[in-house]
Amino acid sequence: MSEVSKLYFRYAAMNAGKSTALLQAAHNYEERGMRVRLFTAAHDDRAGTGLVGSRLGLQRPVETFGPATVFDAALLDGPTPLACVLIDEAQFLQPEQVRQLHRLAHAHRLPVLCYGLRSDFRGEAFPGAAALLTLADDLEEMKTICACARKASMNLRIDAQGRRVKEGEQVVIGGNERYRAVCPSCFYSDDEDATRAPGLFG
Repeated sequence: MSEVSKLYFRYAAMNAGKSTALLQAAHNYEERGMRVRLFTAAHDDRAGTGLVGSRLGLQRPVETFGPATVFDAALLDGPTPLACVLIDEAQFLQPEQVRQLHRLAHAHRLPVLCYGLRSDFRGEAFPGAAALLTLADDLEEMKTICACARKASMNLRIDAQGRRVKEGEQVVIGGNERYRAVCPSCFYSDDEDATRAPGLFG
């Protein structure tokens, strides 16, 4: 079953299964003999450079994008028609790249599925996520849960001792050792114990 030609943004806090969902979507297309292209941010090396990896252990090599990447009609070139483009860590897209992907979806009838975070550890939007929230034709929040059992929609950055980090560069690559998905109540709480416990579900 193929997607309608739209720009899709599937967003969530950390550990909501975004990469797993992307890999499953790619598998669904390929199982039906359709060609897809997958991308992830070049600087995200948690699974390895040029790899999308899920916490379930699934992974596959993919193409990478950086600030200079141009998503244009050349993306359509290939031995068979391209059925879909899937992008992991989409919060790291540049706003102009989001515009390019939106154009591809509508001018070239190519579904584009983006998976990523909405906000950073300060509760501020990533530029790519802000552009996706503006231009995406289909928005879906993927759910995960805070350690307090409420829905997690925010991300906390923590240090090696499990203490909350409130200042620093917007982009610091890391996994469970550096970030926690939390609900808004825990995000605004000064109780550091709430930052130490991992979420119950990923």
